[in-house]
Amino acid sequence: MFFNVRFTMSQATENKTKAKKEENNPEVGSKLRVKIKAYDHKIIDGATKTIIDTAERNNVKVVGPVPLPTSKNKYSVNRATFVHKTAQEQYEMRTHKRLIDILNATPKAIDALMNLNLPSGVDVEIKMM
Repeated sequence: MFFNVRFTMSQATENKTKAKKEENNPEVGSKLRVKIKAYDHKIIDGATKTIIDTAERNNVKVVGPVPLPTSKNKYSVNRATFVHKTAQEQYEMRTHKRLIDILNATPKAIDALMNLNLPSGVDVEIKMM
């Protein structure tokens, strides 16, 4: 009998902690995660600025932009076609990345983000979480 009382008390404390977590995170809308990739850092900064301005115009809380690590792809190409293997040219492609979280997104804000006109060379990936 004592075990049952103790068990129900632990259940009650778990229910209270769950209720507190739900109070701290009121979910009015959905959460969006926007990943942006580009080869040029000036273009990606301009694209993040337009995304943040559009979200703030629709009264949505924005977290970011968070700069993610730049990935560097390095390529070595032979200068000569046949001999002279030691003579090589080296190229590097840098992919700049940014991350933006949009909290409590409304359907109006989601439509505005989907219809944005961003410059070419910018890859935008929008996920609902």
